[in-house]
Amino acid sequence: MEFTIHNQVLLIVFLIAAIMGAVANKTNFCTMGAVSDWVNMGDTGRMRAWLFAMAVAMLGVLGLEAAGTISLGGDTFPPYRTANFAWLRYILGGVLFGIGMTFGSGCGNKTLVRIGGGNVKSILVLIVAAFFAYLMLWGEDPLTPGEGIFTNYFSPWINPTTIDLSKLGIQNQDLGAIIGGIFRVDDPTMLGLVLGALVVLGLLVVVFKSSDFRGSFDNILGGAVIGLAVLGGWYVTAGSLGESWKEWADFADEVPLRVAAQSYTFISPMGDSFKYLTEPTNLSLINFGIMALVGVIIGSFLYALVTKKFRIEWFASWSDFGNHAIGGVLMGVGGVLGMGCTVGQAITGVSTLALGSMLTFVSIVFGSALTMKIQYYKMVYEEEASFMAALTSSLADMRLIPNGMRKLEAV
Repeated sequence: MEFTIHNQVLLIVFLIAAIMGAVANKTNFCTMGAVSDWVNMGDTGRMRAWLFAMAVAMLGVLGLEAAGTISLGGDTFPPYRTANFAWLRYILGGVLFGIGMTFGSGCGNKTLVRIGGGNVKSILVLIVAAFFAYLMLWGEDPLTPGEGIFTNYFSPWINPTTIDLSKLGIQNQDLGAIIGGIFRVDDPTMLGLVLGALVVLGLLVVVFKSSDFRGSFDNILGGAVIGLAVLGGWYVTAGSLGESWKEWADFADEVPLRVAAQSYTFISPMGDSFKYLTEPTNLSLINFGIMALVGVIIGSFLYALVTKKFRIEWFASWSDFGNHAIGGVLMGVGGVLGMGCTVGQAITGVSTLALGSMLTFVSIVFGSALTMKIQYYKMVYEEEASFMAALTSSLADMRLIPNGMRKLEAV
């Protein structure tokens, strides 16, 4: 393989991902665990680490955009700031992914980290999620050859609900453009920078007002490294870096950078990896996402070996096997539908101040939290609790329906 600028960037992507994997393993950075700690124990440490990662990535993007180093318009992959605000897609995809990561014992990133640490259950989640993400991204409808599964079965009911912001005089869906468009602000870009700075400040206040978080080196390290990794992804793929990288590498005659402006996300890369395995000799299919996926696994694996924490973990029962398989299905479908995961949307996407990314983040947390509460009620009440009884009681706990509608006593 010719060592082009394109391949150099992919190598950097791999190395950053390896660091991310090692640090996530060391610090137990886990977004599903963050929701679990918060819902089940009232512990917000890992949730604050997640928010800290968002703040770090967002602050970095604001700085690089203000300096003119990068430009994250509508040409990113995926198009976070697109003017097509597919609110139903964000909500449904996020909820499905949140449910899936709860059944699968971790989000996309955590699945890869757990594989590196020897968890066989996460290998099943990866295989199933990769297959269903592949179907969503590349799958051909067997009933209508030549047409895609997503195009035939999802687009017909999602597209009519999508709001074209450009028809409202709003250029894209980042907060500055939306508010600037509504109030006819002359310079929405500057407004976006100001709003972004306020959001970062708010996140940092929320995160660091907790003395427990301030005293946790792992939570601070995990959030900082994941946030910086996302920023690194943007830096090596966006804006004018192609030219500066060319000068640094002293390859004056090198081909242009062939990597779209993007950063770390882990569900669509699972689908891309499945596609690559169907054509393993086609090296052109190896992209940013595949290198990121492999990098996280390798980084976690090396950390587990060095610290002697590598442990084979098997399924406790057939029910455990089934739960993880269901989790993989929902993660694959939901991750593609919502255009990202707890890293891809909730950190990478949020770093662009895209409203859809924020909506997906809230939907993921809601789907996961609701699933955990239902599971808890089912465990406590066993055969006495029907699904509807557990659901209504969980919704009452979350104050989404009146407390009088609950069917089970609060636990």
